[in-house]
Amino acid sequence: MVIPPRLAPLLQQFDFARERLADRMTGPVMDSGDGTDTKVGPMTGEEYLWEPVPDCWSVRRRTDGPGQRATFLAGTGDWGRDAAAYPHPWPPPFTTIAWRLSHLSEMLTLRADHTAGSHALTRDDYHVTGDVTEAVAAFDAAATAWRKALLSVDDTALDTVGYCTYPHGGDADEPFIDIVWWVNQELLHHGAEIALLRDLHRARQR
Repeated sequence: MVIPPRLAPLLQQFDFARERLADRMTGPVMDSGDGTDTKVGPMTGEEYLWEPVPDCWSVRRRTDGPGQRATFLAGTGDWGRDAAAYPHPWPPPFTTIAWRLSHLSEMLTLRADHTAGSHALTRDDYHVTGDVTEAVAAFDAAATAWRKALLSVDDTALDTVGYCTYPHGGDADEPFIDIVWWVNQELLHHGAEIALLRDLHRARQR
């Protein structure tokens, strides 16, 4: 299928942001920002769950219950992600790499499904993991699913309001091309947050 011209730059941006985050989490090298390669080791379980300040939101074993100011653990499996019903706590809780990566992967998975899949998955269906290797693999699978969904759309779909039926966010009220742009922003800013937390964890060890 021919990629619509308006989608092409957004797809390129998504691919760049995805690769940069994946390299930042797994190594052995990452783009330092100036086009040169910098060595980086794979993210450890300690980094993944590191809570740099008190009362972080994270992913937790269900048997431990939700963290401070969270009212439930979202997702399915033995682990869940700290969450609360609207309105969310204010000021927003600081979140760990595990929380941010789980949130990002869930969003990509569900939006892919509600664009070109069953249109049925909910947050309760998303498997949350406390294992860093599984979490990185889940991100890769989610990003792959979203990219595949994007390759299925044409110009008419890009202009269709509510083309993505994702039940959270503005999907029902916005043309699909705006949703594609928004997903890129989510990937860019959460990817940057994850990278910064890795940097802070490394600096703390010094």
